[in-house]
Amino acid sequence: MKILLAEDDVRLSRLIMKMLKKEQFTADWVEDGKAAYDQAATGNYDVLVLDWMLPGQSGVNVSRTLRDKGYSGAILILTARDALEDRVHGLDSGADDYMVKPFAFEELFARIRSLSRRNFFPLEKNVIRTHDLVIDLSDHIVKKSGKTLMLTRREYQLLIYLVKNKGRILTKEMVIGSVWEEASDVTFNTIEAYVKRLRRKLGLSKKNSYIQTIRGLGYMWVD
Repeated sequence: MKILLAEDDVRLSRLIMKMLKKEQFTADWVEDGKAAYDQAATGNYDVLVLDWMLPGQSGVNVSRTLRDKGYSGAILILTARDALEDRVHGLDSGADDYMVKPFAFEELFARIRSLSRRNFFPLEKNVIRTHDLVIDLSDHIVKKSGKTLMLTRREYQLLIYLVKNKGRILTKEMVIGSVWEEASDVTFNTIEAYVKRLRRKLGLSKKNSYIQTIRGLGYMWVD
């Protein structure tokens, strides 16, 4: 199980991380709201544990923003606020559970296990999240920061091939064989043109791109 802990109390965070490891959980730790959002949007976590009073952007705002972008993972809010209106506000932000500090670690981990058993990702096996992109493989929809991109069939196939082979250098011959298959009229110039178009539609530049050109070899998707 993969957990993201967003908590700016260093002492408490280190203790939680130590206990998570002891419970055989895999966990990452961030200390502010922006990092929490960025990690959650790209990290494929089973459960997010967000402190309410995070620097920069509160855990409640992170939760609400993620939900507005279509995030469907489990979210647990931690806070010292125990008033009824605070609990309602936290849950209305999109959180699935709410724990008031101080709390027992045993209860925290029990709630994490409970949240992870729920079916928050009914289509997750058909969804790829990378950087600010969400790719729905069932409906062939690509969204960047929540906005649907208009890709041609071949552009979409090229994107999927690159993303599914992230971190691997793909030669132009490999791209032709996998994306164009047996098409005999495809040249290396065709590949270069499609990569350029795909970068443009993704809002990327050649120097600042998820699609890296490996000189003399081909291309690589960097995650």
